Amino acid sequence: MMHTPDPQLQFDLKVAEEQRIEPKDWMPEPYRRTLIRQISQHAHSEIVGMLPEGNWITRAPSLRRKAVLLAKVQDEAGHGLYLYSAAETLGVSREQMIADLHSGKAKYSSIFNYPTLSWADMGAIGWLVDGAAIMNQVPLCRTSYGPYARAMVRICKEESFHQRQGYEIMMTLAKGSQEQKAMAQDALNRWWWPVLMMFGPKDDESPNTALSMQWKIKRFSNDELRQKFVDATVPQAEYLDLTIPDPDLKWNEARGHYDFGAINWEEFWEVVKGNGPCNRQRLEARQKAHAEGEWVREAAMAYAKKRVMSYEL
Repeated sequence: MMHTPDPQLQFDLKVAEEQRIEPKDWMPEPYRRTLIRQISQHAHSEIVGMLPEGNWITRAPSLRRKAVLLAKVQDEAGHGLYLYSAAETLGVSREQMIADLHSGKAKYSSIFNYPTLSWADMGAIGWLVDGAAIMNQVPLCRTSYGPYARAMVRICKEESFHQRQGYEIMMTLAKGSQEQKAMAQDALNRWWWPVLMMFGPKDDESPNTALSMQWKIKRFSNDELRQKFVDATVPQAEYLDLTIPDPDLKWNEARGHYDFGAINWEEFWEVVKGNGPCNRQRLEARQKAHAEGEWVREAAMAYAKKRVMSYEL
């Protein structure tokens, strides 16, 4: 009698040996569900993340700044499409993912529920938000699920451009007039703590981290990534002659890392629950765009159907 290999053991062995899991491979249902949740949330974050920056395209201070910001927002749209496509390989439809976003069932990054009040916020988002994204996403280029890992390679290359664009804006403002430097400092003051929250809850309060790391979907825990970000960003702020808004921030020689103050987790969970400054505004904008774009989707589907019919003749 031929012995049938245990699919769970084969899966575990592939993960342990750093072999990619591909769409046609057997995978445990919790692994599939975890990937759908993470990849779709990532895709939603890219799409919703276009809104706070798109708000400043028409108000950019120069044609060059406008062109660069427009290119960046277009990149974010592309990232969303890559990620929706990766999630679809797990058996979930794009329509279902978008419906979950619009109904409020699906989550996206908490950072995009804060307002962009000045042009300096475009610099802070590029430098801090995209910098935090890179810290989180570069390890995802080695995630265990093949389509997700391959999508992340291109996304990370483009995100590195986004971070440089943001830092260059902050540098220009920091070296400008007193008013411009004050604008940059104000943006840093407002975005610093929400960016630290962006890495997710503390490890001991994160229900998904242990399994995600066991399956090598994630390579570092939330707290590890948060610490790496702080360590990398503080010297960048010092170079700009800007002050991190944390009186408890100091270098710990014994640990070889910066110590930093307590994060307001109550604020984080309120934003996650939908009670942030811009949660309602962001969802309404996505719902409105989806409804107004229905005719475009219908036209595209009709054209695609017509082409298929012409090939069959």
